[in-house]
Amino acid sequence: MFDSRIIPLIRRPLALMAGPLCRAGVSANQISLAGFAIGMLALPLLAQGLHGWALLAILTNRLLDGLDGAVARQNGITDCGGFLDITLDFIFYAAVVLGFALAAPANALPAATLLFAFMGTGSSFLAFAIMAGKRGIENPVYHHKSLYYLGGLTEGSETLALFVLMCLWPAAFPALAYGFALLCLITTITRLWSGYHTLRD
Repeated sequence: MFDSRIIPLIRRPLALMAGPLCRAGVSANQISLAGFAIGMLALPLLAQGLHGWALLAILTNRLLDGLDGAVARQNGITDCGGFLDITLDFIFYAAVVLGFALAAPANALPAATLLFAFMGTGSSFLAFAIMAGKRGIENPVYHHKSLYYLGGLTEGSETLALFVLMCLWPAAFPALAYGFALLCLITTITRLWSGYHTLRD
């Protein structure tokens, strides 16, 4: 919901950070893999209740996720890079939720519910991107992306805010998970509706 407003604000700072990396020969894919490795540290950290360190890993992952795109835009966006980036993102999101599930038995059902909701948002997002690619449909908002980004209530900004809140108030994980799962359900329904009618027309 807020990605379209936030991305223009952070694009220039990320581009400035990307410049030296490009000149040093660092590729977008290398940054994606480094960010993923750091982000995955959140899983064992959360399982051990080390929420502060987990939050640092999560924030670093998100910073590098933005930075790999900035490097890609300077060096040239590739399909393989876009594929790698989105796949690692989805695995990372699920790993954070799994980390909370492993931390306490009471978190298991809320975590499973949230992962179920993530399946809806993720599948509707990727399925429409595939069809949009086949038809040559371009997104006027995220034209710099390697695949079509279908919007909704729960995008990257909202998911990051959720993870921050969960790390700061881990006791509230069940309520936060159920609440965000509901927002994901609404996002899935709206994406199914708009995606279906866009492709039908």
